[in-house]
Amino acid sequence: MTKPTDNDQNGNRRPAAFALEPEVSRRETDIKATPPAARRPQSFDTDIVLTPDAEDPFINPTLGADSGGDAIAKPRRRGFSFGKVALGALGILVSLAFGLWTDQLIRDLFSRADWLGYTALAVVIVGILAVLAMVVRETAGMMRLAAVQTIKAEAEAAAVETRPARAKALVKRLCSLLEANPDTARGRATLKAAEDDIIDAPQLIDLAERELLGPLDRRARALILGASKRVSVVTAISPRALVDILYVLYEAAKLIRAMAELYGGRPGTLGMVRLMRDVLAHLAVTGSIAVGDSIVQQLIGHGLASKLSARLGEGVVNGMMTARIGIAAMDLCRPLPFKSLKRPGIADFAGDLTPNVTGRNPT
Repeated sequence: MTKPTDNDQNGNRRPAAFALEPEVSRRETDIKATPPAARRPQSFDTDIVLTPDAEDPFINPTLGADSGGDAIAKPRRRGFSFGKVALGALGILVSLAFGLWTDQLIRDLFSRADWLGYTALAVVIVGILAVLAMVVRETAGMMRLAAVQTIKAEAEAAAVETRPARAKALVKRLCSLLEANPDTARGRATLKAAEDDIIDAPQLIDLAERELLGPLDRRARALILGASKRVSVVTAISPRALVDILYVLYEAAKLIRAMAELYGGRPGTLGMVRLMRDVLAHLAVTGSIAVGDSIVQQLIGHGLASKLSARLGEGVVNGMMTARIGIAAMDLCRPLPFKSLKRPGIADFAGDLTPNVTGRNPT
């Protein structure tokens, strides 16, 4: 049996239909037919550095310059200054001129009458003794402030040492600095009893901070809160802006002196001037001395701030600025840095200054 063909009677080929399939190249076919080879493990020589949690600003928000945060106040470094040399030379010249004038005055009084000359001479001697007493008092005050800063610097160095000898000596110096304060009597007794039980320097310093400075920190918070409330009330009801400024300066100076005396500083007049200069310099650098309506909005909300009276807003702002001054003075006068105890922030006093707005009662 013959297979029928597709040719007609004349031998020509008849038209037919064919199904066309997409052409696949040999390369693509080989790729699909060959299974993918397993990837061998490799090592890469790259320098990957992980940021520690203590240095990560997202984990530790106290790092960096934040306009809303409370930067820790530190004493300014004082070096050589031509202004100090000029003031010293001018002071010596004025002293010599005053001495010559006093000598000439006493000679003139002796030429008139002997009793006048002896009276003037006795007055000069009393004045010289009083000046020497003032110099001794101011020097002692400056030395006490320097001792506080020395203890704070040595505490950071002693905390990283393995042997507790330096830490024990530091704790003894701290106890002697605060022995006049009755609030530290219990803490000093606790440290005396646990002197031979603790062999680690960091734990000994932390115990000293909790036992000695814990009660003083509570008193410092009360001092800051009291001064802030007084400033807030007085500036809210005072009729004159000059009265506000003078009262804020008076409360700030009294608060700084109270902080220094609380932590064992007890500065004199020159020490107070230096402390106030350091506090104001810290507030100026951190921008905390600038007050305005934005601070009130951060504390009690944008909507309520616009409804408050101008006097109440000024009282709240001045109270918060006084609290910032107190926190900065606390940082400068405290003989140990904050480690085992929590450092107070401006948010700790916001609810107490505005209890009716924030819904928080003062404690």
